[in-house]
Amino acid sequence: MSHQESVETINGCRTRIMRAGSGEPLLFLHGAAGAGAWLPFMEALSKNYDIIVPEHPGFGGSDTPDWLDNIGDLAYFYLDVIDHLGLESVHLVGTSIGGWIAAELATRNSSPLKTLTLVAPAGVHVKGVVKGDMFMWSPDEMMQNLFHNQEIAAAMPQPKDDEEVMVVLKNRLMTAKLGWSPRFHNPDLPKWLHRISVPTLIIWGDDDKLLPAEMGPTYRDLIPNSTLDIISGCGHLPHVEKAQEFTRKVASFIEGAA
Repeated sequence: MSHQESVETINGCRTRIMRAGSGEPLLFLHGAAGAGAWLPFMEALSKNYDIIVPEHPGFGGSDTPDWLDNIGDLAYFYLDVIDHLGLESVHLVGTSIGGWIAAELATRNSSPLKTLTLVAPAGVHVKGVVKGDMFMWSPDEMMQNLFHNQEIAAAMPQPKDDEEVMVVLKNRLMTAKLGWSPRFHNPDLPKWLHRISVPTLIIWGDDDKLLPAEMGPTYRDLIPNSTLDIISGCGHLPHVEKAQEFTRKVASFIEGAA
C-alpha cells in the first residue's frame, strides 16, 4: 500500500503529512531525525489503521513558525492537528522527542485519545540516570549510539546531496532549540502525568544509550493505567531496529485496550 503525501496549513504553519491505510486513526510523532521516509512499521500498521505521520513544525518539509518556542507549543499544535483533521479516538504514538510531545499533549487533553504509546520518550529527568549527549556526538557516533545492532547502524542511509544535508541541519537546529536547556526534559511534566486518562504503553530498548531504559519506571509510575515493555537487544529506535516486534506490541496493546 503506497502512502500519500500532502501539505496542510494548520495554525498558519504549512505541515508535511504522510498518510496511508484505513480504520481507527494512529497519529505517529517522530523523533529528532524527522519524518523523512515511510518506514516498514508504518506500512505494516497501515493494514489495520489510518496511519498519519506529520513532520513537526521546524523539521524537514514543514515550516518553522514564529510561535514555536518549546515542546509545549508542539503539544498544543498537535491538538490543533487532531481538530483540523477531524480525528476521534486517536491512537497516539510518539518516539523520543515525539514521545515527549505526546506525553505533554495527553496531560493537557486526553479526550481525543483512545490509547497512548510512548517509545523511549524524552521529557522527564531521573536522578542518577545519565542521558547521552547527542549534541556532543559526531554523525558516526550518533548512528553507533542509536542502535544495539551495529550492522544496522552501518547500513543506515547517509545524506546523498546538499538538500538532504540541509534537512539534517534543520532538524538538528530545531532539536537543539527544543531540547538544549534543560536537556531533553520539562521539570514540571512529572507533576501532571497523572492527568493522562487513557491506557498507556511505554516501550524502551534495553540498550538505549541516548535515553536509558532506567527512565522507564519513572514514566510508568507517574502515568495511571500504564505498562512498561522493555525490548531486549535494542537501542533507542525500537520502531526501526526491532520493527516487527515493535509493530506486534503496539497492535496487541491497541487491540487489548479496545
